[in-house]
Amino acid sequence: MTEMEQRRRKLIRKKLNRSLGGTIALFTLLGLVGAFMALPLIYTVNSAFKPLDELFIFPPRIFVRRPTTSNFSDLFTLMSGSWIPFSRYILNTLILTVVGVTGHVLIASMAAYPLAKLAIPHKNLLFSIVVLSLMFSGAVTSIPNYMIITALGFNDTYLAVIVPAFANSLGLYLMKQFMEQIPDSLLESARIDGASEYRVFFSIVMPNVKPAWFTLVILMFQALWGTTGGQFLRSEELKPLSFALNQIVQGGVARAGAASAVGFIIMSVPITLFIIMQSNIIQTMATSGMKE
Repeated sequence: MTEMEQRRRKLIRKKLNRSLGGTIALFTLLGLVGAFMALPLIYTVNSAFKPLDELFIFPPRIFVRRPTTSNFSDLFTLMSGSWIPFSRYILNTLILTVVGVTGHVLIASMAAYPLAKLAIPHKNLLFSIVVLSLMFSGAVTSIPNYMIITALGFNDTYLAVIVPAFANSLGLYLMKQFMEQIPDSLLESARIDGASEYRVFFSIVMPNVKPAWFTLVILMFQALWGTTGGQFLRSEELKPLSFALNQIVQGGVARAGAASAVGFIIMSVPITLFIIMQSNIIQTMATSGMKE
């Protein structure tokens, strides 16, 4: 019997130290908290299908009474009237998101591996600098970032958004913390068998830190999916989907229905990805747990 099976059987045999009433009260409290946290999500979904008269009712209603898809048809009409095709905005968003997320996960992982598992000089100092960089907000570093992007010649290109995503220090911090949990004996046995460092990294380290890079995918996808390009993307043909949708939202009361549809679209894609990734994270964590 393996160690993992023994641990699982111990957890099954373990009895809770609270009464039935305490268990019911706990689950009731968790249900109320969960319902309260889901309320904005439920309201956004219902608002996307409300006719205009229900959108302006006071006090506002959470649930729609007469659902309609006219908000989405109005949004489609507004987007079709733009001189830039709607498909172009979608393509720009896909390029920024897919390339940015993939590069961020790969670069953060490759930078974290030597800090966690290789003997390199001053690695504690380097990691301290990474942790220190997490203390600065985006507003503080916006001007230096703009100066660097301009000096590199990336202004008004996809790289102006993608390259800063590669250098996000949160990914390096998270990957390094997860990689430290991998036993050194496992890596040493692979090296003794003749595996190169690249083989050790891609075949052993990366599969065992799947919870970390799944989390990075969710966080970075959310950031890039909602980006408008900021001060870097000035050409209309390079603008992402969020910029075009936000322009519609700023149209005022007359576009309230289309604005509700915009909120639903911007929110639905990251939430769908999170639900898919969450199942993988839970499954990976349940089957991991190696120790020295």
